[in-house]
Amino acid sequence: MEYRFLGASGFRVSALGFGAGTFGGKGPLFSAWGNTDVDGARRLIDISLDAGLNFFDTADAYSDGASESILGAAIKGRRDQVVISTKLTLRVGDDPNAVGASKHHLIRATDRALQRLGTDYIDLLQLHHFDSMTPVESVMSTLDDLVRAGKVRFIGASNFSGWQLMKSQAVADRYGYARFVANQAYYSLIGRDYEWELMPVGIDQGIGAVVWSPLGWGRLTGRVRRGQPLPKTSRLHETASMGPQVDDERLYRVVDALDEIAAETGKSIPQIALNWLLQRPTVSTVVFGARDEQQLRENLGAVGWQLSPEQVRKLDEISAVTPPYPYYPYWNGQFTERTPPPVPVR
Repeated sequence: MEYRFLGASGFRVSALGFGAGTFGGKGPLFSAWGNTDVDGARRLIDISLDAGLNFFDTADAYSDGASESILGAAIKGRRDQVVISTKLTLRVGDDPNAVGASKHHLIRATDRALQRLGTDYIDLLQLHHFDSMTPVESVMSTLDDLVRAGKVRFIGASNFSGWQLMKSQAVADRYGYARFVANQAYYSLIGRDYEWELMPVGIDQGIGAVVWSPLGWGRLTGRVRRGQPLPKTSRLHETASMGPQVDDERLYRVVDALDEIAAETGKSIPQIALNWLLQRPTVSTVVFGARDEQQLRENLGAVGWQLSPEQVRKLDEISAVTPPYPYYPYWNGQFTERTPPPVPVR
């Protein structure tokens, strides 16, 4: 297993991470993702640790907290072997204050997450979304308090825009608070929006990408193909409309290219899609889900080798999308050359 720095934290995590959203199975979305119990989770974590994977990601909103509880029970007795990442701010109850990034909710939600996880500290605490109703100064102050109290080691964001990340970092710098070192974001061969704004911010601000849904919301598993019906067992029947969307023709073009590279390398489509991500700038860890041992072992096969430059180039080109203004310079450099101004005629 390869280990990488989590942004500018000086802290290393495994290049592949395990997404515990498959633990618990409560609610329409999470039951479709998986319903792994404690015994099943313990087995999957055994395999992960044996392979060197130490990063486990969850959230308080996953299966009404059951994902955190199952993860906590499954790692009992080996806390020092794992890196725990969890997220807060999505609604987790009927209480009017059981949502968002207010000081009240962040402190209470962190304490409850610690109880469910059975630990006295969280390695990486992330805000699941930006809360426009709470001043950024209050949010960053509260997160800093949690770090200083020893309940949290590092902080990050998830699903933020570039300006939201920058405003948060600016407030942290102004007052000497803890800074974001991670940004959990959607990024895949069929979802490259991350590159337009969030990747440059990550490079500039030392924020590492914690990639979620690296297989394009289950579309790059090798089971979705041109001219073939979606398998009856695919979770996309239930979840396709809940996640990131993609044009079918573009998806099929990417899968066709993955098929060609699979024939060249002997690797599977998911392994190739994950390996491509591992070669992208700012990526600290790529988080995948696995409902069973077979899925887990296949995804673990994404490390220990690399796509060739030619194969990377092929995937880059086939998956490219013209970004919107202002990320695409429609003037093609005509007016951006840094040449001296003409000398005025006197």
